[in-house]
Amino acid sequence: MQAYVIPFEELGLHDIDRVGGKNASLGEMISALDASGVRVPGGFATTAEAFRDFLFTNALDARIQAKLETLDIADVDALALAGAEIRGWIVQAPLQPRLIDEIREHYAELAGDGDGSFAVRSSATAEDLPDASFAGQQETFLNIHGIDNILHAIKEVFASLYNDRAISYRVHKGYNDMHVALSAGVQRMVRSDTGAAGVMFTLDTESGFRDVVFITSSYGLGEMVVQGAVNPDEFYVHKPKLAEGYPALIRRSLGSKEQRMVFDEQRSAGRSVRVEEVAETERNSFSLNDAEVLELARHALAIEQHYGRAMDIEWGKDGVDGKLYILQARPETVKSQSEKTAAEKFNLRETGEVLVEGRAIGQKIGIGPVRIVASAAQMNQVQAGDVLVTDMTDPNWEPVMKKAAAIVTNRGGRTCHAAIIARELGIPAVVGCGHATDILQEGEIVTVSCAEGDTGNVYRGRLAFTTSVPDKGVLPPIPVKLMLNVGNPSLAFEFAQLPSAGVGLARVEFIINNLIGVHPKAILGFATAAPALRDAISQRAHGYADAQSFYVDKLTEGVATLAAGFWPKPVIVRLSDFKSNEYRKLIGGDLYEPLEENPMLGFRGAARYIAPNFRDCFALECLAMKRAREVLGYTNVELMVPFVRTVDEAREVVALLAAHGLQRGENGLRLIMMCEIPSNALLAEQFLQYFDGFSIGSNDLTQLTLGLDRDSSLVANSFDERNEAVKVLLAMAISTCNRLGKYVGICGQGPSDHPDFALWLMEQGIQSMSLNPDTLLETWHTLAADN
Repeated sequence: MQAYVIPFEELGLHDIDRVGGKNASLGEMISALDASGVRVPGGFATTAEAFRDFLFTNALDARIQAKLETLDIADVDALALAGAEIRGWIVQAPLQPRLIDEIREHYAELAGDGDGSFAVRSSATAEDLPDASFAGQQETFLNIHGIDNILHAIKEVFASLYNDRAISYRVHKGYNDMHVALSAGVQRMVRSDTGAAGVMFTLDTESGFRDVVFITSSYGLGEMVVQGAVNPDEFYVHKPKLAEGYPALIRRSLGSKEQRMVFDEQRSAGRSVRVEEVAETERNSFSLNDAEVLELARHALAIEQHYGRAMDIEWGKDGVDGKLYILQARPETVKSQSEKTAAEKFNLRETGEVLVEGRAIGQKIGIGPVRIVASAAQMNQVQAGDVLVTDMTDPNWEPVMKKAAAIVTNRGGRTCHAAIIARELGIPAVVGCGHATDILQEGEIVTVSCAEGDTGNVYRGRLAFTTSVPDKGVLPPIPVKLMLNVGNPSLAFEFAQLPSAGVGLARVEFIINNLIGVHPKAILGFATAAPALRDAISQRAHGYADAQSFYVDKLTEGVATLAAGFWPKPVIVRLSDFKSNEYRKLIGGDLYEPLEENPMLGFRGAARYIAPNFRDCFALECLAMKRAREVLGYTNVELMVPFVRTVDEAREVVALLAAHGLQRGENGLRLIMMCEIPSNALLAEQFLQYFDGFSIGSNDLTQLTLGLDRDSSLVANSFDERNEAVKVLLAMAISTCNRLGKYVGICGQGPSDHPDFALWLMEQGIQSMSLNPDTLLETWHTLAADN
């Protein structure tokens, strides 16, 4: 006679049929990963045989099968009635005596002399497989005390196999209900109610990029993160650099974390937790420190390496002992599977009024009428093609989620159950918008775009977009390297999967404008700034030690994210090239920037860096570059200096970089100069004494050669990089670099817009072209056809 109850430490992956994927995985980690420092709380599991015998003993199996055979899951109301009836049968039926006896025996051994706190979780035999997550389909009961409450919670877990969402999901995935059994896992609770908890993936959940660990975290029990009830903190750790011993935390994002779930002293059988508000000081701080993030990432790597696949992992930090624990691990089932097929790419072709924004789930675009739904009880209002808008979703919504063109929620993070299901269904979702249910109007047509990076935007009206399937075939050889122009670090992981030679132009302005948003002078003058300005800066700098740390760390994170995405390929980072009118738009900028008649020809580039009134600002930028290269180890970061008017400026700026620890040639550092002023081409040999090469900025070079303002619509028709005068200067720059054995590339818009221009550049001997990502493959084939 086989046991009905088995301790976790006696289980392994070979026991999935006996105790389901979740419980088998817990046993596997306890037995195989303890030596790696991975801590997993102990417990025991009931078997699938115990569940089937329970149904048979109470004559429930035939009744359930008969009920489900005639059920149309598309009828939401009928599904709700059938599910409730089946769950009622199960909860009212008694557990078989042998099962009760074995549970009592193992509980007594696990609890010891004290009255411990336990979680009772579900583990289905078809769950947590490589092609289906079954995330959140069954119930979990937390902070359960005493054997009687444990027994009751186990029956509730059994009943949850027939939740509406679970029934619908199994049909959607093609699983036969009667072939799926349930195991209940009883696990000692980690006191994350006084600490923190969350979810981590061993890949980027949106792009599928495999070289990062993505971690979400919030205060209290992890159910709030899993359910999507809070907007958690987010962290990215780069695996290759972590393996080399670097502190490879490359990106942080502070979540609002407004609530947390904690233990409730008013204990009941299954709901002995409550939700409380989080104090403002805690909301404005990260819920994990850097050392804890890195420790979690190392655990994630150990788990991924053991299982040999991308993993979805729940974790908790015990607030009593301060240690980090792994609560469960299952295969990631969306991006790791989509690698087998070519992913459809969505591109928004126009922009419009943004009504709300939040975290993007997936990379698609959906259009439809807004359908505001207050609760799961109103799910039957959702029609095919609607944009479902609600406060938050959980797996209960799965029966109607697949009808929606898109989903928009007030609350939730990118690792909650609803986000996982949305990805599996291939539906774009924007979560954590704050007040979408108040702002969006019932019935109005909106475009929901998740194709613009981490931020998902909900636009008014119907916007045009295109779709394409990238050609992943073998590309023919060409005599020039094709690189990418990238500004937004949140797109780095997606763009890194294109067959490029790296980044030829990484724009620091995007990072400063979008991730920082504050003028560097205002940062440096924070202590003596006006109260309103200090408040504005403080709001942005929450989670960081002080204003300067915020500026430098955020700039470091942006550059490190780009460098990590393309590692070990070169990433040429152009130092800031804001004009004075652009700097004025930053917080505090109007206090420090001049009003210039023609900012395009004014205080910018190298002249700004070496100016006495800006050197302290440039020092912050240099510190960020030095940290990215030396502290985090991204020696693939190369620096590019823009708008160098004279050879004297070249000499001064290179000396200034060296004074800030960015010595050309040291630790492999290459300094590139933008060749974008006629003087740069005319005196190329003199400028190249101080630099390792040129990156041609064809936009400014064309403007200054032809004497026109590229921002003016009045002369726009005359702007053309293919003008013969511009070509003369381009040819001079290219030939000089090649003759001197220096690097020469182009990062202007020209090659992306004009295939004939790209061909001409290749004929001239240009070494690399940096293109817009959406033109890389087309340009490659054009050049190959002429080669």
